Amino acid sequence: MTTLGLMSGLFGVLVALGVLEDRRHRANLRRIGVRIHVNGTRGKSSVTRLIAAGLRAGELRTCAKTTGTLARMILPDGAELPVFRPAKANVIEQIRIVRTAAATRAKALVIECMALQPYLQWLSEARFVKATHGVITNARPDHLDVMGPGEEDVAWALCGMVPYAGKLFTAERDHLDILKTAAATRGSEVVAIGEDEVAAISDADMQGFAYAEHKINVALALAVCADLGVDREVALSGMRAAVPDPGAMTEHRIDFFGREIVFVNGFAANDPESSEQIWNIMLDRYPDTAKKILVFNLRADRADRSRQLGEAYVNWRPADHVVLMGTGTYIFARAAVKAGLDPKRIVYAEDMGVDDVFEAVVGLVDESALVMGMGNVGGDGLDVVRYFRNREAPKRRGAKAC
Repeated sequence: MTTLGLMSGLFGVLVALGVLEDRRHRANLRRIGVRIHVNGTRGKSSVTRLIAAGLRAGELRTCAKTTGTLARMILPDGAELPVFRPAKANVIEQIRIVRTAAATRAKALVIECMALQPYLQWLSEARFVKATHGVITNARPDHLDVMGPGEEDVAWALCGMVPYAGKLFTAERDHLDILKTAAATRGSEVVAIGEDEVAAISDADMQGFAYAEHKINVALALAVCADLGVDREVALSGMRAAVPDPGAMTEHRIDFFGREIVFVNGFAANDPESSEQIWNIMLDRYPDTAKKILVFNLRADRADRSRQLGEAYVNWRPADHVVLMGTGTYIFARAAVKAGLDPKRIVYAEDMGVDDVFEAVVGLVDESALVMGMGNVGGDGLDVVRYFRNREAPKRRGAKAC
């Protein structure tokens, strides 16, 4: 047989295998009657976990998959398994997630969208998930190098995963018209979560969460659960008992040789709008701390994000010190100083180990301080959180809700 003949035969085999895999995947999708695809700039992992927990409490056999801080497969009994990746993250892994969910006889799958590029967001929905319910938490200026250049472009990019002939739930307000336009072209209904729905979430409703959850995330998750017939109080009880994402916002109090420090893990908030919001919340919550310190964990491969945060920070309520850790810290510093930040407020901790970052921070504290991490949870972000948490005063585990 000639080389051309061998190549043609091999190509034919590959095509046949691809067709067979596609048929198997479609069969697995049909076995899972409820498929919920969660996307957005902020809060995807939290909302994925909240919805799954609410559905499990409502006795709907549910699997979930988060991409978040650490990729996790959550089984119907709530047990979690790490998602094995032989190489870099790839949207094709969603096929494996669907296969696993079908093998557990799940009746519902809540799956976080892991794609950034607009085409891959469409591919993930149109070929891999085929959602009955779509969720877009919000659309904010992040990953502009891929989804930008502007905030409206981000909204349009996220629309790639709007379901066909399904329902789209969203808490986005500024670009709701874009989401409605995309949903209309795909024959999907839009369910918008507004101020009234968020106001209906009382402080009492938020009691019992072991971390600082946002009311808007809870309102969004409750709307999806209600659409699937789960009682509000039942769903809430399940959400309170759920294991949070490793990057969820938590607060930790430490007494370091007489220095009272409140450390807030806000590393998962990495766009300027979300970061400023949680900074303001914490400043209002702890107004009497003597010093206010921000720790930005930066990444050289997220230069756009570092620049945006640096430019935006100068318009926030100021911190006494701005600690820059990670890599490419000069990008943030250059943008912030150019925008008006006093360079004397900057403390450089680039390429420091976690213990040295901790020492650099506590060395800035005389009596008491509010210390908040943000920027990126990757790199050493999660390790810094662990470092503070492991030095927490005996306690008091549990955080107030936002």
